[in-house]
Amino acid sequence: MTDTTNTNQPTPEGARRPRADHLVRHEVFQTSLMSALLDGIYDGEMTIAELLGKGSFGLGTFDGLDGEMIIIDGHCWQMRVDGTVRPADLDARTPFAVVTNFVTNITADVPAHSPRSAVSRLIDSLTVSPNYLYALRITGEFDWVKTRTVQRQPKPYPRMVDATDNEPTLTFERVSGVVGGFRTPVYEQGISVPGCHVHFIDDERTRGGHVLDFQMAHGTVELCLGTDLRLSLPRTEAFEAADLAPENLADELGRTEQHD
Repeated sequence: MTDTTNTNQPTPEGARRPRADHLVRHEVFQTSLMSALLDGIYDGEMTIAELLGKGSFGLGTFDGLDGEMIIIDGHCWQMRVDGTVRPADLDARTPFAVVTNFVTNITADVPAHSPRSAVSRLIDSLTVSPNYLYALRITGEFDWVKTRTVQRQPKPYPRMVDATDNEPTLTFERVSGVVGGFRTPVYEQGISVPGCHVHFIDDERTRGGHVLDFQMAHGTVELCLGTDLRLSLPRTEAFEAADLAPENLADELGRTEQHD
């Protein structure tokens, strides 16, 4: 959604941005690695009930790549390949997810009819430093949101670039909702997704997916700055044997996350 360099733009008028020497420590929890997901490690240990005990806001996926996940206000939603949404089963498991307890400490209004690139620049201008984690929540009315959603894979699991190849995309027009996720530092490539990794869900909780692009009619952006990352690695034979540092890691991330 955004590049991983800080643009050093001035803070927008009316926006609040904390000083680095006044930061309060805030934890982000993550189960497994993005590089493991890329290698086809689609079965996890953690249930959704356990995940919600780690944070009330976040995103991820489900075992077998059975749809996209978004967590808003302590409720976990499962988004299917056809764009529909259902409450996630608490005993379902996740092979990859990132969550936190969202506390707004940076906020700004989004200018009318802003394309994704402009919202990305706004987010960069609000950050204290590109070296921290940020949970981000963009709320309001969208002119349109373009999404895709992974679909359940049969075993033996393919690599993620193959599982997501030729995925259908959906565009929701004139829709109110939330774009939520994380802005991750570039040094976390492979641990997570560098830059902004975000999912969308509408206000009615009936439509959503992994965000590819959008234009926002009006709304607000909120950031929650994270200083601490707690990482829980799977205790499975598949994870032990996974190739977590492929030479083409950046290319695979681009192909799976943005269909580059």
